[in-house]
Amino acid sequence: MTAEYQVHGDVAVITLANPPVNGLGLSTRQGIVDGLDRAQADAAVAAIVITGAGKAFSGGADIKEFGTDKALQQPNLHAVIAAIENATKPVVAAIHSVCMGGGLELALGCHYRLAAPGCSVALPEVKLGILPGAGGTQRLPRVVGVEAALNMIVSGEAVKSELIGAMPGQKLFDKMAPSPEALAAEALAFAQSVAAVRPLPLVRNLPCKHPEGDAYFQFARNMLKGMAKDYPAPLKCVDAVEAATKRKFADGLAYERELFINLMWTSESRALRHLFLAERAASKIPDVPADTPQRSIQSVAVIGAGTMGGGIAMNFLNAGIPVKMLEMKQEALDRGLATMRKNYEAQVKKGKLKQDKYEQRMALLSTTLDYADLKDADLVIEAVFEELGVKEAVFQQLDAVMKPGAILASNTSTLDVDKIAGFTKRPQDVVGLHFFSPANVMKLLEVVRGEKTAKDVLATVMAMAKKIKKTAVVSGVCDGFIGNRMIEQYGRQGGFLLDEGCTPEQVDKAMEKFGMAMGPFRMGDLAGNDIGWAIRKRRYQEKPDMKYSKTADLLCEKGRFGQKTGAGWYDYLPGKRDAIPNAEVVKMIEDHRAALGITPRKISDEEIVQRLVFSLVNEAAHILEEGIANKASDIDVVYIFGYGFPIYRGGPLNYANEVGLFNVVQAMKRFAQNPLDDAKFWQPAPLLARLAAEGKTFN
Repeated sequence: MTAEYQVHGDVAVITLANPPVNGLGLSTRQGIVDGLDRAQADAAVAAIVITGAGKAFSGGADIKEFGTDKALQQPNLHAVIAAIENATKPVVAAIHSVCMGGGLELALGCHYRLAAPGCSVALPEVKLGILPGAGGTQRLPRVVGVEAALNMIVSGEAVKSELIGAMPGQKLFDKMAPSPEALAAEALAFAQSVAAVRPLPLVRNLPCKHPEGDAYFQFARNMLKGMAKDYPAPLKCVDAVEAATKRKFADGLAYERELFINLMWTSESRALRHLFLAERAASKIPDVPADTPQRSIQSVAVIGAGTMGGGIAMNFLNAGIPVKMLEMKQEALDRGLATMRKNYEAQVKKGKLKQDKYEQRMALLSTTLDYADLKDADLVIEAVFEELGVKEAVFQQLDAVMKPGAILASNTSTLDVDKIAGFTKRPQDVVGLHFFSPANVMKLLEVVRGEKTAKDVLATVMAMAKKIKKTAVVSGVCDGFIGNRMIEQYGRQGGFLLDEGCTPEQVDKAMEKFGMAMGPFRMGDLAGNDIGWAIRKRRYQEKPDMKYSKTADLLCEKGRFGQKTGAGWYDYLPGKRDAIPNAEVVKMIEDHRAALGITPRKISDEEIVQRLVFSLVNEAAHILEEGIANKASDIDVVYIFGYGFPIYRGGPLNYANEVGLFNVVQAMKRFAQNPLDDAKFWQPAPLLARLAAEGKTFN
């Protein structure tokens, strides 16, 4: 059992004990019911307290049981709550630290609730594309009011217990404990004080009304239609809470259950649940056990004060870790510091950062022009120009000055980490840390594992990623790693679509309608078209048989490198990011098409989306087969957090699973027949072909 039972005087205490957050798995649910039965059968017990061990009351459903038979077995959470409501002795919930999802629904089923200050209270189910399924939409409005409850349910955000406790007229908490430490004693005393009170109060019996019901719920729907247009769950949350105000409790409960089950079957919920688990699984490396010793990271050095270097440094300053930044010239350091200050000051101006916090962070930063000053850093990250010769010079100097055991990291986005490690006498200490731009904002961190990277180095940087609030995914060594290797195929397809009849605007609009944060041409303008140009020039030498459209080269020959030059595939006004179509660019594409003797054709949005997305899928299948990525879900995490793939589609491989791998392969066979495309590329990767033939999925 993962629920413990003890008796203190005349009070029985049932303690949820399923770490880390006392998830309400089958064993825990059974333990609660067994404890209730035992307490009611004991004449010496007058009241019952339910609480949680460790650092949570309960975080809700046990994610280890997602998608398993155990999640469906009785007693389910509805049955547990019914057992509490029907208990013959008062049941008191003693809430602390974390009370979320099913944990809050469990507490709402108790006769009384006590809370410690500092407890995070939430119904976050909407973030998984569902709604509370064990009475949360029916009970919460009865204790905190309709509007406060709906705000909590449609946002999924946590509210601190002391804020709820201070709300006028709230009935969620019968009492607030003065401190977390005092909660246990307070709960025992309170349970004794209500032991003889009858009838036992039930949240379900409280009234639930809104004075302007119809108008309020219509207003809520209007607000959500624009904000949550790609997600069905928030509007269904409104329907469920409205039912609490208009139906009998039992009918509202049944309606909530119907909505919950329907949402569970939506592709959006499947995608969000997949991503929830994928993000947590990304930190697990098959051959690096969770108990692998870690190196201490108390100070960090950053080589390069440009956009990337400054952004990287800010991550560590935000986490309270001192940073020493190195540049070759004082002017470069001054520019970098000015940019960092500007970024922080913008946060202060928006109220996202307090002035004293800003000053504390900048006080942790020091600068130098001398490599010798970096010798005591535990971790050094180079963020210099993306050219192997430049990296070689940096790593040879680092190898000479850094202390033994220091971790040497490269922020390279495409280069061979094994070659970089080979520039040192300590390849076991070298790792790739590929931050995404802007590094102080983007959540993804690609951790590139070299052939000789030590396991304790990997364990250390994965833990460090959590500390600086990054989602880290491990990649093996190959050109472009996971994300950029795939995006090259995506970009190639974008070029072929221009040759065949599309405009940049048409392609971008189709992909943005699909849900991408921006289409390939707007993304190129943001990243800098000269970066892709440099990669293509390298490809022309290394892989002369690899086919590309020449339109991007023609664009770069005109100096149209993107937002940084105010002109790329689109025009940009100073200080603005709005992409303005340019007639000369369209004419350049048309002239090039004519020079190739291509008659343009009308291309549907569906074809645009399939060619671009399925190009990602096919390359990802090669990456998986080669062992560059550990698992399919890691690739989805890379594309969600690093490349703006729509969250509600769960990543390119989850999307391919939803479409059906057989259908993906059939589409690829059609694309291979197109003489203007790359037939060789559209041969399905062996892994993809095998899974499709066997009727399986990537996960």
